Amino acid sequence: MLPIYLGADHAGFNLKEYINHRLNDHGYSFEDVGCYSQDSVDYPNYAEKVAKPIQEGKAGYGILVCGSGEGMVMAANKFPGIRAGLAWNTEIAALLRQHNNAQIICLGARFTAADYAWKMVDAFLHAEFEGGNHSRRIDLFN
Repeated sequence: MLPIYLGADHAGFNLKEYINHRLNDHGYSFEDVGCYSQDSVDYPNYAEKVAKPIQEGKAGYGILVCGSGEGMVMAANKFPGIRAGLAWNTEIAALLRQHNNAQIICLGARFTAADYAWKMVDAFLHAEFEGGNHSRRIDLFN
């Protein structure tokens, strides 16, 4: 299984660190691409560090965290072939995979408790794409 890439800006740093530990505790193969402190950084750079390896077939999934999650969604989706979505509950997190075959889940650190963020990540990682009509619709993205 390809590794998961995990990235965040300064606003998402603490939540990324929590998710990092949970991924490790659950035995996932993953790469933490930063940021590595609460010093101000530009979130598009970290979206790229997660999206590019997925584009290149070096990563299976990605997790991106910023203050609201919205900036990461916008930045990640600019990369051709990448489907990133914002999760705000476990049902949406699973639907990102089930209906949209998303490779990246984005989270808003300022609006999400750490334990619930992990539940969303877990739902995302365990959901499977349902195909069918959803495949046809995703094909329309290209």
